[in-house]
Amino acid sequence: MADTICCNNDHDKTKPEYETVAVKKTGKTCQMCENYSKENQNKQVAIMCCEGACLRGEIARQAANILCHRLVPDKTVRICLGGAFTKNTGQRNLVRNAQKLIALEGCFLECSTRMMQGVLPGLAPKIIIADTLYDFDRQLFGINEMMDDEIRSHARTVADEVIRHL
Repeated sequence: MADTICCNNDHDKTKPEYETVAVKKTGKTCQMCENYSKENQNKQVAIMCCEGACLRGEIARQAANILCHRLVPDKTVRICLGGAFTKNTGQRNLVRNAQKLIALEGCFLECSTRMMQGVLPGLAPKIIIADTLYDFDRQLFGINEMMDDEIRSHARTVADEVIRHL
């Protein structure tokens, strides 16, 4: 079972149900992505993140980028969730082989964790539910419903909290 912090889940985890998804295989490979994976394979912490298009997903995404590209780039690597989920190559290896794996989830749905557990059974990241770490009007959904400066501020708050778990 994944280690979850700051979570307000109310679903029953004792009765898992599964949805089967067929992902079309491809022979295509992005060499830039593979180079990135190789260059970052020895970093201690892999950060996989919600990629949702809603406000919560955007804040989590920006927090992951702040962590991996500004605050602690020497220790963290940002995972391409789409690449890791759909293809068994470098991005998935970053998740599979990380010394520490953090799932920065936008909300209680824990999409990135559930997606990656579908391709890496038994995966147990440290789950951080971003929207529990900052105060905001919970009726807001769209990215356009909050000022960019406030989004960045919340993302920084989340990033600072994640650093405490590194």
